[in-house]
Amino acid sequence: MSTEERLTALYKLQTILTEIDRIRTIRGELPMEVKDLEDQIEGLKTRVANIKAEMDAIKKATAEENNKIADAKAQIEKYEEQIKTVRNNKEYDILSKEIEFQQLEVQLGEKRLGEYARALDGKKRESSATQEMIADTNHMLEAKKAELDEIVSETKNEEENLREEAKQLEENFDDERLRTAFKRIRKNARNGLGIVTIERDACGGCFNRIPPQKQAEIRMHKKVIVCEYCGRILIDPDLTAEINHD
Repeated sequence: MSTEERLTALYKLQTILTEIDRIRTIRGELPMEVKDLEDQIEGLKTRVANIKAEMDAIKKATAEENNKIADAKAQIEKYEEQIKTVRNNKEYDILSKEIEFQQLEVQLGEKRLGEYARALDGKKRESSATQEMIADTNHMLEAKKAELDEIVSETKNEEENLREEAKQLEENFDDERLRTAFKRIRKNARNGLGIVTIERDACGGCFNRIPPQKQAEIRMHKKVIVCEYCGRILIDPDLTAEINHD
């Protein structure tokens, strides 16, 4: 390939890639929004699972506390029966203290049960609220997916055809170093332009002035010339006019 043919191929490739960028812009932030909503739902599901684990722990603690209370009440009944047959004041005092201690255990256990019940109610409300958030987020996700699918379906064939054209141009391009440089320039350029024309004696990418001598060299199509300010490859506008006309 001659230098002119390489510049022509790069400009055609740039035109195709710019059109692909335009399609992506039409889609906007939808793919990212869909991903964010999916991540948000996963996070909410994890929260629900954690709440369930906490509720299970509270239920287990409640059952254990009920067993303790039942044991304490059984002990109270036993001591109350024994106190009826005491032989002296010492035995009476010992049993009375045991009864008092077990009664305190019952009171403490009932207090804990109340705390567990309130905690469980709070977790139930939290779980319900999180489930509602999941439902709402799912609704938003489905709407965003439908919107994205509609846009993708409208532009899918066009983008596939453009990508195939770009692939063929790249496969037929015989200068690997120049193609790699073009991709690097395009990647670093804010507007994705790796090759630009001269517009009003200035670079079509950064709009800095191009000296007349360099413009003359560009019009000769004998070598690849880049803008000394932004690094973009420069191409003769007359050459691009022919490409655009074709």
